Amino acid sequence: MDIEVFVTPGLGDNSFVVVTGDEAVIVDPQRDAWRFLEAAEKRGARIRAVLETHVHNDYVSGAHEVRAAHGAELVLPADGGYEFAHRGAREGEEVRVGGLRLVAMDTPGHTFEHIAWLLYEDGSPEPVALFSGGSLLVGSAGRTDLLGPDHTDALTAYQFRTVQRIKELPAQTQLLPTHGAGSFCVSSMPSTSRTSTLGAELRTNDLVLAGSVEDFSDELTGELMAYPAYYAHMAPLNRVGAPVLGSTPEVPRLDVAAFTAAVDAGAAVVDARERDDFAAAHLPGALNIELNSGFGSYVGWVLPFASPVVLVLPETEGAAAEAATQLLRIGWGTPAGVLDGGMAAWTAAGGETRSYASVGPEALCEAITSGANPHILDVRQPLEWQWGTLPGSQTIFASDLPGRLEEVRGDGTVWTVCSNGHRAAIAASVLDAAGTPVTLVGSGGVGEVRQRCGAAATKG
Repeated sequence: MDIEVFVTPGLGDNSFVVVTGDEAVIVDPQRDAWRFLEAAEKRGARIRAVLETHVHNDYVSGAHEVRAAHGAELVLPADGGYEFAHRGAREGEEVRVGGLRLVAMDTPGHTFEHIAWLLYEDGSPEPVALFSGGSLLVGSAGRTDLLGPDHTDALTAYQFRTVQRIKELPAQTQLLPTHGAGSFCVSSMPSTSRTSTLGAELRTNDLVLAGSVEDFSDELTGELMAYPAYYAHMAPLNRVGAPVLGSTPEVPRLDVAAFTAAVDAGAAVVDARERDDFAAAHLPGALNIELNSGFGSYVGWVLPFASPVVLVLPETEGAAAEAATQLLRIGWGTPAGVLDGGMAAWTAAGGETRSYASVGPEALCEAITSGANPHILDVRQPLEWQWGTLPGSQTIFASDLPGRLEEVRGDGTVWTVCSNGHRAAIAASVLDAAGTPVTLVGSGGVGEVRQRCGAAATKG
């Protein structure tokens, strides 16, 4: 038996391919499932079943891709409300693949319908592993507030009981969760390790060690981050089932005229180049979301869900495929196109450009200490503001800014800052598109400014 872990860094999630002989099973596949199919095929195995732990809130499932390619049976939580053919599973349901047995365990808490899967080798009375989905995580547990405040208390009580059940399993059982570091589905800060054992969690996980539901709730909710707006659309899409694509869609390359026509027809311009390149020259109205692992999440956080987009991309191999893949994972269609030739083609055709300053933390420190009274917009998450802000700064989370532009007071230049420049760049592009003069703190962030400026920047 071999278990391969596939990590999707931007979403912070794991998918698992379990191979035994010439058969395989996959747990919680993401939308771009062809990578899992390729892994199984390289081992000469056919995927016989897809197992899901819950109706996912943070990504579109790739279950239908696997069924279309390998004829796999879809074995999903019985109470998930799915609208397509599948086998519903709850406590005790078994799936046999080769010499393995996978047994469902009811584990509500992250969601109401949540199940985990215990993996047994034939003839063994004790499980080898637990595919825990969004129940017990490495150093954490799945958050219980994603379905709204009306359900949070009930789900928290369920999650506490679920963790108490899981901790009774043999200590040597491998813990293989779907959510991990980088996922907005986690509650308290998780370990960066993707897998663990139940014995290790019994020693180190504060949520496992919590002695009461009250202590558990305090620990679970003490460091919650805001989560992306696109989450609201994932469960409905997963209940209906995503259409089969077969591979990453190819993004059309558009010349300047076709690109302009797409924008005129309503497509938003997402410029995924590095922040300094964007600041130096960009299309009027463009949104700067760098093509890193968080690209898809922030597009889905800032723009209306599944709205049409055209892309300006860095001149790197595979950039279009990477952007399209990240977007399809969160339910977006194929981008309407990418600007062929990039900004060089745009400027050569006489296209209008805009620019603004991108500076380091020393420039903001100098503005603070000189008495210039800069208008500072701190666009980190609310949890981060609790760790310290800059004196007199205004606080609006980057992804909330498009809907709160009227709150950005004053007529002067706004300095956008976060922890490392990434979200500040998004905010700077939003303000620039609205006609607000802006200076981007593109390197470093609040922490560096506070350290550099000392007492002048640590009040408040």
